[in-house]
Amino acid sequence: MTVATSVPRASVEERERLAFDFVRLCEIESPSLHEREVAEAVASAMREAGLEVEEDGTADAVGSQCGNLIARIPAPDGAHTVLLCAHLDTVPLAAPVNVQRDGGVFRNANEAILGADNKAAVAVLLGVARRLAEQGSPVGVELLFTTAEELALRGAKEFDRSVLSSEFGFVFDHASPIGEIIVAAPTYYRIEARFRGVAAHAGIRPEAGRNAIVAAAKALSRMRIGRLDEGTTANAGTIKGGTAANVVAEHALLGLEARSLDDAEAGRVVSEMVDACTEAATDTGCDVETTVAQLFRAYRLPRTALQVRAAAAALESLGIEPAYVPTGGGSDANALIAAGLPMLNLANGTERNHQPNESVTVEALETMLDVALALVDRCAEVEA
Repeated sequence: MTVATSVPRASVEERERLAFDFVRLCEIESPSLHEREVAEAVASAMREAGLEVEEDGTADAVGSQCGNLIARIPAPDGAHTVLLCAHLDTVPLAAPVNVQRDGGVFRNANEAILGADNKAAVAVLLGVARRLAEQGSPVGVELLFTTAEELALRGAKEFDRSVLSSEFGFVFDHASPIGEIIVAAPTYYRIEARFRGVAAHAGIRPEAGRNAIVAAAKALSRMRIGRLDEGTTANAGTIKGGTAANVVAEHALLGLEARSLDDAEAGRVVSEMVDACTEAATDTGCDVETTVAQLFRAYRLPRTALQVRAAAAALESLGIEPAYVPTGGGSDANALIAAGLPMLNLANGTERNHQPNESVTVEALETMLDVALALVDRCAEVEA
């Protein structure tokens, strides 16, 4: 690794524009599959910076209003090309977004998400794009803005990796202190268990019925739920069933998930959950149909990986000590790694994502922009 003699940092004007972009993007509501308006705002900003923007043809496959966006800054002769990625969508909103800046912190004035996940990163990438388009770049940069990330990475899964020239890349999609480098992420399974019993009048002939809700409850009582070990979790997220209190429930539906940093362990936990459902149905005289889907697969990165070394060098150049951590969450990195592109997820300094008290500090936003600029700089120096 070559030691750089200077560190690129955002100017006062770039920091002001970053804050402006962040507020504007958050107030354009874009729950998953409804990203068109924010995509147009991002594309317009990129074109104003002098970049060509393409929208891919994944909208129909994803079920979104629009496809993923891609823009490119050419590589100097012999330089790496790297991917910078952020997602356009948010989880559903319980109320409109009215961004409030109070004491150096951005929050939603209403009781709902802010949308910093992942619009903090989108705003940062716009800042990077403007800088590189105006001043040039030491490496080629491809900028990818995906749809429906919150729906098990749908946009990134449908994206055609073959259109990229990038050798490796980065997403900025972990709500934790800047400096964390996410070196492992889990395999994620979603399980649905549909129990079917027999309906009957609950007061006159309950013995003629077979209660699907009871079957579901027995199944849950036999499952390990919560944190199972340091890298493995399981959850019962939804339960629906029955028609009325005076009817023995004929139907019940369980929504379950399992995650593990160990792909094989995730599979074992899923098998346990399916077995618990089967046994509970048998014990109660009900039928059960289980559907299992692996939505993304685990990965683990060594510290020697090129993208990890580049990120560590960028953080260190800014006086930030890298912390190498695993996560229980997925990101577009999972999908792009599965497609064959080495990726790395980096913490973005946001807090309490997916919660109504979600926030991000002005300092974290500005530091994230400095990190992204330094990252581009260090990618020119990292050796394969």
